[in-house]
Order: sequence, then structure tokens, then C-alpha cells
Amino acid sequence: MALWGNNDAVGTGGTVSLNYVTGAVTGTATTFGQTGAAQEGDIIRFGDRDGTYFGDAVIVSIASTISLTIGSTMGLSGAGIAGTTFTISQLPKSTILDSKYSEASYGTEDSFVYGVSDEGMTATTGTSYHLSHEGWVGVTTYNDNAGNLRVKSEVLVAMSGITTGNSPVYGNPPA
Repeated sequence: MALWGNNDAVGTGGTVSLNYVTGAVTGTATTFGQTGAAQEGDIIRFGDRDGTYFGDAVIVSIASTISLTIGSTMGLSGAGIAGTTFTISQLPKSTILDSKYSEASYGTEDSFVYGVSDEGMTATTGTSYHLSHEGWVGVTTYNDNAGNLRVKSEVLVAMSGITTGNSPVYGNPPA
């Protein structure tokens, strides 16, 4: 199992519910384990960054196309997850337990790890979201004491060939 891959937003579809006690995720109309869908070692991102986002967890086993188990709930908000949208990513596993990117963390900053392709870099040229390199990038947005938007980024894994399809698209993070 690799520490990261080059795909952000691997095949998704359907909804999921989580049992926090057992780590069991039950899907409706999902394709866990199928080619182009969630695999062991991938990250499941619960919710939608444009709406309600619950956080990320590493998939440790897949029992069927509608049943998988996560390794830990430490990167999740703690709020109930039922009938929720999800995406699958191959982002660096170390970010799941990094309190900076955890939905369980506190503070007013919004931090998220994006898979940024060459197209994402080009689309953000000349904006606050412009980056120095494509790859897996941690991005933190906040408003300074004058109310101005500030964007900080940290390249976690510099690499080319990243495939994205993430939502929201990098450069258009949620407000």
C-alpha cells in the first residue's frame, strides 16, 4: 500500500453512513472495491466542501461494493454521518492525522489538501490561490484582521501527472 497516489476524486457515487463505534461504512448505490472506485488504502472524504464536510479517513478493508471499514475516526468532525455524499482520494495518508487538516481541529482557518494538476495551476495564475508546484498541496485560507482573504500553501508532495476531478476544484475553495 503506497503512502499516496496520483488520483484525487477517484470514482464516486451514491451515499454513505458511518458507525463511529465500529468504523463500518455502509454505502447505498456505491461501487467499493470495483476498478476505478474505492480501494484499500485510499482516503474516503465524507461530505461536500461546498456544503457539510465531515473529514477524511483511511479505508482499511472492503467487504463488498456497499461495505468498507475505516481505520480511525480521528480526522472526522464527530457529527453523525448518514446518507452523506463522499469522494475517494489518494492523498497522502499522513494528512489524515495532521491536526491542521483535521475536521476535528479548532480555529477559524480552513485547511484542506488538494490534488493540483498543471491545469489547476494554470487556472489560478495571477490569483490569491496560485501555487509554485503541482502535486498534493495543503492550502489554508483565512481572513486577516482587516478582513482580507489570505491564502497559505504548503506543497506536501511535489509531483506531475496528478489526475483531479475534485470538488470543489482547486482555486475555488468554499467561502
